[in-house]
Amino acid sequence: MRITEKVVAASVFAMLAGCSLFGSKDTKNQPAPLVELKNPSLSPKVVWKYSLGKAGNAVFTPALAGDSIYVADADGVLVRLDAATGKEVWRVKTGVDLTAGVGSDGEVVVVGGVKGQILAYDINGKQLWKAQASSEVLSSPEAGGGMVVVRSVDNQITGYDAKTGAKKWNVARTTPALTLRNAPGMVINGQNAYIAQPGGKLVVLNLAGGLQRFEVVVGEPRGATELERVTDIAGTPVVFEKDVCAVSYQGRVACFDATTGAPHWSKPTSSDKGVAVDQRFVFVSDDKGEVGAYSRENGANAWKNDKLSYRVLSTPVSYGRTVAVGDYQGYIHFLSREDGALIGRVATDGSPIQADPIIAGTNLIFQTQSGTVTALAVE
Repeated sequence: MRITEKVVAASVFAMLAGCSLFGSKDTKNQPAPLVELKNPSLSPKVVWKYSLGKAGNAVFTPALAGDSIYVADADGVLVRLDAATGKEVWRVKTGVDLTAGVGSDGEVVVVGGVKGQILAYDINGKQLWKAQASSEVLSSPEAGGGMVVVRSVDNQITGYDAKTGAKKWNVARTTPALTLRNAPGMVINGQNAYIAQPGGKLVVLNLAGGLQRFEVVVGEPRGATELERVTDIAGTPVVFEKDVCAVSYQGRVACFDATTGAPHWSKPTSSDKGVAVDQRFVFVSDDKGEVGAYSRENGANAWKNDKLSYRVLSTPVSYGRTVAVGDYQGYIHFLSREDGALIGRVATDGSPIQADPIIAGTNLIFQTQSGTVTALAVE
């Protein structure tokens, strides 16, 4: 991958060509071939599909709000879909190339433009306001509690009034010399915004005024070189009941008390994706393509599946009795939630799946880099 000051420019294609994360050739790390599932115990059904434009170098994660799903593409198209049927409710052209989105709380829908523009729409597709971030925005804006929170690549975190776009607060965070060029996620829960950070940190801000509630360390930088010390949280933290869980690159997967930041447990791992959390487990797809399950209570290793090694996996999702994850060829793999065995597979359009999957009712939603939005169900 290309390395620049302040940013390590991520390249999925370098990994697919047999390179390691930072570009050195390694013939050992070839993507595992797909193994035929002779007697799959799961038969996922495609409920609906919808096609929009490509994501380009950005990653667009669908947003679920109420009974609608909001999706976007790099050419500036923003779409509202009926979550159950995939029927298009409205489609607007924002007029700018997009790099981030979508964020929605069911009242406002927000995306980020290539030059740092922040565009907000109401649920009928009418533009409400436009703001300007301090630099490029790769992380999806997050909406909730009457606020929109935006993080730009210079690590400026800004809170806007969701109705008017008025800037309410700004927090400037330091950035390590080298970071992954990715889209560290945010989540709003109650009156707190949980924001993934470079350097393996997770910061929690008060939504109303931007004051820091607490900060926790998910992964501590180690090593003699700047490359060895890259330990960014790349995915979106998950708040589940009283826990907040996250994973970092070259660091750890960890869970903390969501109110105080008190540590519950942590385990060494490395991932440039996010985590999935359910009542019993925390799931991680690591940078080697292995999917692992950890006890949510104490972090004990429940199982690990290495059959998808180096297939550049997406963030996993806990879905019924399965754990689903996408790969670089657009396949969606279903693993047993209990023991990690591969039990089903679905092909999409052949392009990488990098966006976080979401669950909408009984449907599981994936969006590929070529713009295919697929809703799946398991009978």
